[in-house]
Amino acid sequence: MTAWVFTDMDGTLLDETGRVRASNAAKIKQSGLPLTLVSARSPKEMAEAIAALDLRGPQIAYNGGMIFEPQSAGIKVLSALPMPTDSARTIVGAILQQFPSTSVSYYDGADWYAERMDDNLKGEVAVSRLMPTFAPYQEVFKQPRQIMKIMLIDFDADVMAQIREFFQTHHFPGITANTSNAAWLEITSSEADKASGIQHVLDQERLTRAEVAAFGDGQNDLPMLTMVGTPIVMANAAPQIKAVAKFITKSNVEDGVGYGMLKYL
Repeated sequence: MTAWVFTDMDGTLLDETGRVRASNAAKIKQSGLPLTLVSARSPKEMAEAIAALDLRGPQIAYNGGMIFEPQSAGIKVLSALPMPTDSARTIVGAILQQFPSTSVSYYDGADWYAERMDDNLKGEVAVSRLMPTFAPYQEVFKQPRQIMKIMLIDFDADVMAQIREFFQTHHFPGITANTSNAAWLEITSSEADKASGIQHVLDQERLTRAEVAAFGDGQNDLPMLTMVGTPIVMANAAPQIKAVAKFITKSNVEDGVGYGMLKYL
């Protein structure tokens, strides 16, 4: 019997507008199962979905880099794995200099920073419905920082390929770079991943992997999907992600998470 459920957000729980549909929320609540969101997003970017689902338990942000519980005023951080500040500063400066077309933004805990507004970043602002603080990175890094994530966005496939090669040929201590979408590259602590975040919750709630299920759709969901007893993959996922599924549910625009929780769990 399933005792806990984990779900990715973008492409999984959220629809094409970046929201939890009311019909999906109703199905999820009807299931009565505890739910933890597992996302590359920041806690602020997860807040709307948390409120829509009335979640109270542990939630996982920054691809496992932070575990927190929602509170009536803010959040209670249970675990945080920031990347080394020197690596973060060097990466931000190098990408801004070498790839001027690329959107570069980064997160210090709950705060979001960017050098400038550009076309790539406009889409992220529209989906998250949040606005970063704009400031030269040299000024931001004058203060002690706990950088949880650097987000790079570029819809030019050739440029993004060059950025991936950049990370393959340069060594930055304590960081890892993961693709969540063809146009997105997310840099986090090398200690952070979705599976380690889930393990923290399992230990806290005294659950075994066999007792839990997870929903996902992307490459960065594979560590999560392969560690749970019941991996459920979205209909909109790529074939290689579907290959690890115990069940294939409906797509993210068809209430796939809510449908799967009622049908399979």
